[in-house]
Amino acid sequence: MKKILVPIDFSKHAEYALKVAAQIAKKNNGEIFLLHMLELPNAGNDAVSSSHEIPELMLFKNAAIRRMDEAMQADYLEGLKVTKIIQFEMAFDGIIKNGESHEVDLIVMGSHGARGFQEMFIGSNTEKVVRNSNVPVLVIKKEEPNFSAEKFVFASDFSEETIKPFEKVAAFAEKFNSKLHLANINTPNNFKSTRVAEKIMEDFVNKTSAKNVTTHIYNDINVEKGILHFAKSIDADLIGMCTHGRKGISHFFNGSISEDLVNHAKRPVITFKI
Repeated sequence: MKKILVPIDFSKHAEYALKVAAQIAKKNNGEIFLLHMLELPNAGNDAVSSSHEIPELMLFKNAAIRRMDEAMQADYLEGLKVTKIIQFEMAFDGIIKNGESHEVDLIVMGSHGARGFQEMFIGSNTEKVVRNSNVPVLVIKKEEPNFSAEKFVFASDFSEETIKPFEKVAAFAEKFNSKLHLANINTPNNFKSTRVAEKIMEDFVNKTSAKNVTTHIYNDINVEKGILHFAKSIDADLIGMCTHGRKGISHFFNGSISEDLVNHAKRPVITFKI
């Protein structure tokens, strides 16, 4: 976790994310890229051609620079290399592009979640990044003065396609000295006997390099509730999942458990792209 991207909109949730990113960077001798996107109507990538006058654009940018400079003076960033980036672009596009251009290892974002019609039709920028990012995305919901991943729940169906991304999960867990709690959520619509579920998980673990692992089978009404309830039952520090990155009509009808967790979980959630 040498390069960490933190999008910031100067909200308290963004500050929660930055504080956690600082903790991770200090433990890993890493650096932070602090990103603020100026989302102006019709601005696109070309501020000059937008409906805004140039003096107005500069006013927005100068205000953002001042607030960014203030954020970078925080005590918890002392001793860290922090690069500030301010751009005129839609937040989601800017986050993905900057993550790729700076070759970051992790994106840390704050989120208060999206619910109701907003969740169904719009979704949060965090949700969109989770769906599309090729690097792990860590979502922080509240103040985490001492971020820990000691109890790390990873929920999955433990299929063949999750073996490769799971190596990133195992590497993250090793860096944080995590106890990995692998959870297979058994639901009425996709029931497996204990014997079958145990065999699937045993075969999966044997194909990976994971250490300090324990397996669990947890029954619940659906997968999302099962993950949340299991995480609560062991007082987990972190929930991890793989995401398929579904888009368009497929995503609308099928949804994504990872994105639902990002919206509804109170604990930190980290996602890994399949």
